[in-house]
Amino acid sequence: MANLALTGILEKFVFGFYSVRLRFVFYKSHFHASGCNAMQMTGKDKDYRYMATSDLLNELNKEGFKLDVDLEAKLSNIVIQQLDDAAGDVSGLAVKCLVPLVKKIHEQQVLEMTNKLCDKLLNGKEQNRDIASIAVKTIVAEVPNATVAQSVLVSISPKLIRGIVTQAKLTMRLLLARSPKELQRFSMGISSMIGHAPLAMGTEIKCECLDILCDVLHKYGNLMASDHEVLLRALLPQLNTNQASVRKKAVSCIGKATDPTSLASSLSDDLLAKATVEIIQLLKKQTTKSEITRTNIQMIGALSRAVGYRFGPHLGDAVPILINYCNNASENDEELREYSLQALESFLLRCPRDISSYCDQILHLTLEFLSHDPNFTDNMEEDTDDESYVEEEDDDSANEYTDDEDVSWKVRRAAAKCLAALIVSRPEMLSRLYEELVARIEILRTERPACPKLIDRFKEREENVKYYNDAPSMEQKRLPLSAFADRNLFILSIIATLCSPRYLLKQEVAKIVRSVNKQLREKSIKTKVGAFSVLKELVIVLPDCLAEHIGSLTPGIEKALCDKSSTSNLKIEALVFTRLVLASHAPPVFHPYIKAISAPIISSVGERYYKVTAEALRVCGELVRVVRPDIEVYDFDFKPYVHPIYAAIMSRLTNQDQDQEVKECAISCMGLVVSTFGDHLGAELPSCLPVLVDRMGNEITRLTAVKAFAVIAASPLHIDLSCVLEHVISELTAFLRKANRALRQATLGTLNTLIVGYGDKIGSAAYEVIVVELSTLISDSDLHMAALALELCCTLMADKRSGPNVGLTVRNKVLPQALTLIRSSLLQGQALLALRNFFTALVYSANTSFGVLLDSLLSAAKPSAQTGAVAKQALFSIAQCVAVLCLSAGDKKCSSTVNMLTDILKADSSTNSLVPVDCGTDHRCCDHVESTYKKPYMLSIILYYFLYGTYMLKAKQHLSLLCLGEIGRRKDLSSHDHIENIVIESFQSPFEEIKSAASYALGNIAVGNLPKYLPFILDKIDNQQKKQYLLLHSLKEVIVRQSVDKAEFDDSSVDKITKLLFNHCESDEEGVRNVVAECLGKIALIEPGKLVPALKERTSSPAAFTRATVVIAVKYSIVERQEKIDEILYPEISTFLMLIKDQDRHVRRAAVLALSTAAHNKPNLIKSLLPELLPLLYDQTVIKKELIRTVDLGPFKHTVDDGLELRKAAFECVDTLLDSCLDQVNPSSFLVPYLLSGLDDHYDVKMPCHLILSKLADKCPSAVLAVLDSLVDPLHKTINFRPKQDAVKQEVDRNEDMIRSALRAIASLNQISGGDCSHKFKNLMNEIGKSKTLSEKYSSIRNE
Repeated sequence: MANLALTGILEKFVFGFYSVRLRFVFYKSHFHASGCNAMQMTGKDKDYRYMATSDLLNELNKEGFKLDVDLEAKLSNIVIQQLDDAAGDVSGLAVKCLVPLVKKIHEQQVLEMTNKLCDKLLNGKEQNRDIASIAVKTIVAEVPNATVAQSVLVSISPKLIRGIVTQAKLTMRLLLARSPKELQRFSMGISSMIGHAPLAMGTEIKCECLDILCDVLHKYGNLMASDHEVLLRALLPQLNTNQASVRKKAVSCIGKATDPTSLASSLSDDLLAKATVEIIQLLKKQTTKSEITRTNIQMIGALSRAVGYRFGPHLGDAVPILINYCNNASENDEELREYSLQALESFLLRCPRDISSYCDQILHLTLEFLSHDPNFTDNMEEDTDDESYVEEEDDDSANEYTDDEDVSWKVRRAAAKCLAALIVSRPEMLSRLYEELVARIEILRTERPACPKLIDRFKEREENVKYYNDAPSMEQKRLPLSAFADRNLFILSIIATLCSPRYLLKQEVAKIVRSVNKQLREKSIKTKVGAFSVLKELVIVLPDCLAEHIGSLTPGIEKALCDKSSTSNLKIEALVFTRLVLASHAPPVFHPYIKAISAPIISSVGERYYKVTAEALRVCGELVRVVRPDIEVYDFDFKPYVHPIYAAIMSRLTNQDQDQEVKECAISCMGLVVSTFGDHLGAELPSCLPVLVDRMGNEITRLTAVKAFAVIAASPLHIDLSCVLEHVISELTAFLRKANRALRQATLGTLNTLIVGYGDKIGSAAYEVIVVELSTLISDSDLHMAALALELCCTLMADKRSGPNVGLTVRNKVLPQALTLIRSSLLQGQALLALRNFFTALVYSANTSFGVLLDSLLSAAKPSAQTGAVAKQALFSIAQCVAVLCLSAGDKKCSSTVNMLTDILKADSSTNSLVPVDCGTDHRCCDHVESTYKKPYMLSIILYYFLYGTYMLKAKQHLSLLCLGEIGRRKDLSSHDHIENIVIESFQSPFEEIKSAASYALGNIAVGNLPKYLPFILDKIDNQQKKQYLLLHSLKEVIVRQSVDKAEFDDSSVDKITKLLFNHCESDEEGVRNVVAECLGKIALIEPGKLVPALKERTSSPAAFTRATVVIAVKYSIVERQEKIDEILYPEISTFLMLIKDQDRHVRRAAVLALSTAAHNKPNLIKSLLPELLPLLYDQTVIKKELIRTVDLGPFKHTVDDGLELRKAAFECVDTLLDSCLDQVNPSSFLVPYLLSGLDDHYDVKMPCHLILSKLADKCPSAVLAVLDSLVDPLHKTINFRPKQDAVKQEVDRNEDMIRSALRAIASLNQISGGDCSHKFKNLMNEIGKSKTLSEKYSSIRNE
């Protein structure tokens, strides 16, 4: 039927008639007999031809449509003929027919069609060239598979080359340059054409051929790798033609030929070098025309952008030439300078590793041309100190210099972009760069540093330079400045943001403000937006830096908000800046200008555009804080501003027909107004508060309303809420049942605040309902919510006005949930603190006795049928709750509890040994046991009870010791005779958990009475070698607790402790040395003046273990919080860290760990040392053969790598440095060879290396891109590694983790723009896509 229908349609083409009733009765034989008369086709009405072509398109688009061989040829000929139709709509439909037709016909027909179209393009009529070009592009785009595509490329490539070259002889030279095999491939297609080729092709044909070639390369560049040399020989001469359109398309075509998205293999390095050398040779010729030189410079920039890091080896030839052109170009040749700067910008972004040696020259060049304006004279004098805001006359702009033909602004814009690229691509140089520039101003007064130079350029008269919105490189760096408007201001903001010395920038604040104030007086809206943007960034980087300039900035803010010509964007920028400056400066700074500032802000609340209104409401919130910063102190008369602010916000609060953002901002702002001005809004509150309650009933605004009531309830003014309090409590109680987690959290906080402030006005019945709802929120599935619920319970029980039923409800509803929570191994932090407070509050409840609570807590440690044994962490939680319970109950009950716990330890001390002993009987019992063994089921029962009894015994001892430790830390237990001896007896236990708990208990008991128990511990350490390790752990508990509590030892104790610890630095047991190091580090926090010099002295000890121990001690002394040791350690830390070059690997590893800790907790301690430390650190990542040894195990030999832990620690340290000291790290010097070596190392080293690679791909993509080829091989090896068939499950799981880790790194690499420049990487991605297993893993990783 398809053939019948098609025959009917073809007849309409042939005979030219068309009727509504299609006659599909003609057979193919009829069609053959009819023939195709061209005269008949051209003589018919175009409407018939259009309708017939449309029908053909519909048939071709049907899924089941098929053609036989004969019909393919006829249909192809008909479509080709229709392309020449004089009616444009008919030829357009014919082009559309090509899309499905190419996919339904055989390869030979596609080639015939392509040949005919190429002939029409090259030799046909001029009016048909456009449609022929479009048809060829359509066929290229729709070729169904690579096989057909290869044939099409063989067919059209010589024809396109013929259309591009200017003489037939050149075509022959190109062919002769090919190998015999390639010549044979092309001879069939080109031999018949050369004789007919005109001597010169027209510009139009060249442009069409270049366009098609671009599309061909984009689609099938990977199939044309062997033709690159021919293509380049044809394309490069076009760069020197006189036709600008040909040169432009040739640049685009060569760019496509090297574009990673169009060509899998791109140009080879040899061809790239040849092309670059040829272009550079042309640039060196002084006789070359200026326009051709500009084209060649554009070509150099296009090459670098396309091939990325692969252009690096050619920078040595290209950069000096471009710099020379910038400096020596004629005065009127501004485009030449612009293109040269654009090429330099591309070099900086795409080849950051190889451009390093030219950065200084480029910096000087960009600073010079940043102010390049030969047609405008500027005296560049310093601005006056007068910061007053003077309105300029309207006709000032008429007197400014204007010249429509002046394009020097393009040079200034290109210089600004190039400088931005330099700053972004070299973050590790930024701080040094800033300081060097400022230092040079003191020596060479004729030059100015970058920051002042940029400030001077604020006076730029051309808006295209002053305002620049496109910053893709910034987005790649994920900087917060990616949308900055003003390019000059933008660069200054980059300097401010990227870890530069802030005091240097602060010195320029006054000048920045003066320059920005001038910009705020400009008429250009874009300029004003840019000015406010840089002020906003300045406030973020340097809070409180504008305190002295508020007066000069106020008129600019006022004009931006009130001027009729101001746009919404300008108002939003002005309001955002105003909000930030109000929040970051002291309120008294604004008091002289409140009247001028508040009026436009309040007026903006009434704006129609919702974003302006919302931002104005946020500013009002900050304005409220500024107007009345202290409720008690009246330093400023705020009363005149209360009602205007309230009225403006109330009008928005009551308006229902507005955006949600405005509603939420109005609610939040009204909460601040009521809490701050409530004592002056007595008449307005009865009408305002019900509106807020009403907003609580709306699902969209209820969360914001709940938070607003929390602010109001916390006000020191004690706002009268009697008119809405009952309703609010009822609504909040209902919210505790909602699924919205954020709403429940906000509700718990608000209820807590309301009960504290208004508990006397809330009934006891409401309390009981709240308690019932709270019981459902206490679980380890959401510890933060559980902590808030427990805190609210404590508030309820602490309220003396709550009735006895409240305590009863808590005991029945909440206590069971709390006892379940305490068994959780996840319990920690705020939730654990809240639970301890909860049990403390329960002690004072009249409905719960101490004995019941204690029994409940102790019973919680027993194993249950549902959850099994209690986790170790849960025992610590139970012990802490027992301790606070005892202390809250009073000394008597606390003492009785301690006695009970010590009795448990005494009773169980005889059972500590599980060694069989002689029963002392006549062995009849042994005979009974022997007979029992013969009954398997009886043996199982005995074994079960034996194990259960052993576990219960261990659990009782464990919990008792932990409870004693927690109580002893909080209370002196010296009244209990010999408690220390009772505890130390548990050191004999066969269970490691009991030993550890006894050590913990002894140390914490000592904290309660140091004068008595510390000498006991020190004496035992000296005299009992077998218990030394456990006793050192007890000492560690004492020291750690003292350092946390910021307590101090007496001098004699410090001397005794340090002497003892230093004596054990050389212990052969690593565990002992680690404990000693931690003790030394923590005691150094208490007495840094004594310990730091003592530790430094031992860095030169001949014993390697001693040197390693003191370095680890320094590691433990570097904590996140500020400590007095920091000032003492800062000048000495290099002594410890330089042990990274020690001969002993243990010492080197200790130094690496200390460096990693310092980088994480106190990076400022080590930043100045990193230039010297980093090479030493990198050296520790290298595999050292002298640390690899072979152990003979008899049947087989085992290889041991003693340097593995050191390498792993070194890579982990680098990972930490990338987070905290990225500006000091040059990633290019680390990637190869160090990271490359790590990616092919042991499993334990590969994992951190994959993480480092992911971070570098995100933070320093250009550096990674420069070595991407070399990184592919180890990643490919990792993802394709398969463990042995007899590998254990642990090895298989570990290999799976390693593959997923490598795939994460690959996913990060795939996000780098330009990553496809690497042939190897793109092949790797293709391989991952083809492998079902790897593809699934990769997809799941991307979806994480």
